[in-house]
Amino acid sequence: MYKPYIKPVSAAKPDVRIPEPRISKLVLFVCRIFGRLYLFLVLGIAKIVLRGGEHIFRAYQKALSGKSRCIVAFRHPNGGEPQLLMWFILYKLRSMAKRARFRFCRRPHVSFVYGYEVARWGGGIARWIMPNLGAMPVHHAKMDSVGMHRIFRAISEGPYPLAIAPEGQVSYTTESVPRLEQGTVRIGFQAAERINKENKECPVEILPVSIHFRYGKMGEWSLAKLIRKIEKYTGLDNKGKKEGFAERLEKARHYILEQNEKRYGIGGGEEKSFNERIDRIIEKALETAEQLLGISPKVRETINRIYHIRQLCWDRIVIPGKTSLNDMTPVERALIDLRAGEAWHAGRHMELVDFIWYFRVPIPPETAPLYEKIEYAQNLWDFANRTMGGAYPNRVLNVHPKRVLIQVAPKIDLSARLAEYKKNKKEAINKAMDDLVAAFQGCIHEAAEYQI
Repeated sequence: MYKPYIKPVSAAKPDVRIPEPRISKLVLFVCRIFGRLYLFLVLGIAKIVLRGGEHIFRAYQKALSGKSRCIVAFRHPNGGEPQLLMWFILYKLRSMAKRARFRFCRRPHVSFVYGYEVARWGGGIARWIMPNLGAMPVHHAKMDSVGMHRIFRAISEGPYPLAIAPEGQVSYTTESVPRLEQGTVRIGFQAAERINKENKECPVEILPVSIHFRYGKMGEWSLAKLIRKIEKYTGLDNKGKKEGFAERLEKARHYILEQNEKRYGIGGGEEKSFNERIDRIIEKALETAEQLLGISPKVRETINRIYHIRQLCWDRIVIPGKTSLNDMTPVERALIDLRAGEAWHAGRHMELVDFIWYFRVPIPPETAPLYEKIEYAQNLWDFANRTMGGAYPNRVLNVHPKRVLIQVAPKIDLSARLAEYKKNKKEAINKAMDDLVAAFQGCIHEAAEYQI
């Protein structure tokens, strides 16, 4: 029997309290004890391999001694990258650097930047751990002077590197770079400019880090099981048939696509390409969400519309600044509860777009590496999940066990580009962005050549 993947919201909630970021010895101890167990049992990570280690060793050596400020720009295609990187930097980096004859003057750490919405859906444990590991929340879709002040202070004062995902959110694809936001580079340049004005010889460096999953024989079994699950939910029977990987996924994808076109009253899709059909669903879903919220789009760019809708949905479900809702009259409370319910339903349309914007990639051929097939099958399941009203927390992420390759690229020195930045900010930012994209693409290429 079909079960909803997220229980509909029927009542608004008071605001979620997030403590000021700090580094707690108690939380560090807890993470040391349970962190590796979490990586294995929850994320399915059995082995971690580091490549390009000299880049991260050297960057950390300089940053921890106060000779530079480092921004760890990490790819975020799957969702577990922050937990993995945090554990790796806290508990593995120092020993690996020592074996490579790099000495750190203090224990390595990293301060992550994350969206406020993560604390809202992540639960009490996440709200306890993240601030106590120095992670800093920030809003995507509204002014956040407090959050930005924390970030600039962390870069300017150090001593620990700052970790930011330039993609802005989960991007669902490891083997390509669909989009990067300029925020990481802009923050880096502004920090470099501030440090330069203080006459400090302390360059601001961006360190690109890419994470890749690899699978063994169990991965093949898990892939077959996942495809059968997709076919079960889409009503496709492959018993007794000798259809290949691509053909089976094409049928399931077509079915899910048709269901979304019916949902939004879109006809004539057969004459259009897959990407054109996806684009039409994106527009209709965003329009539906905006109508439910009673808003007009402030911008036309799809991702910014997603951010705006997500912010409004959460602000109507979890009321900002209200520590209690008991002081409201029954009428007021009923109205905000209705608005919360409407926001939840608007969020179902937004969550669909949040995923399918990134899903415009071809089905891997039969000869593709196993990790590419698994990623696509996981994403196809997520297409069904979002169609049924699911969201990121309900996404099937894990095929156990997996091996992880952390690929690090050479640093990008923003302070060395300050003269160019002062002369033409737009051009300097675009050039740095091009270099960051190239660094990530280089990581993808190098990871594909390495067997673990």
